[in-house]
Amino acid sequence: QVQLVESGGGLVQAGDSLRLSCAASGLTFRHYTMGWFRQAPGKEREFVAVISWNVGVTRYGDSVKGRFTISRDNAKNTVYLQMNSLKPEDTAVYYCAATLGVVVTTRLQYEYWGQGTQVTVSS
Repeated sequence: QVQLVESGGGLVQAGDSLRLSCAASGLTFRHYTMGWFRQAPGKEREFVAVISWNVGVTRYGDSVKGRFTISRDNAKNTVYLQMNSLKPEDTAVYYCAATLGVVVTTRLQYEYWGQGTQVTVSS
């Protein structure tokens, strides 16, 4: 059974940093491209970042470029999202997801999803 478990969310002030983690089990982690998405109330789930299975390629959504960094540790079956210079508009539930695709930015192409972790940024 595949499980993706996010952690590290919380309530922070604008300008602060947070690091999200997503621990994977039940799959061969090193074979999967991993992505982060987020969903704010009343909005569609939005692509945030993706990292390829071999750590060679990363992509970011326009709204987070230069502030967020995705990374992974294949020995720990974990993907991270370092979020700096947080803004109130970053407030959302953040989800990690796994796909056997190459570098995928569309949510429909991801096979597995975590339950999400809440990030709230106050102004």
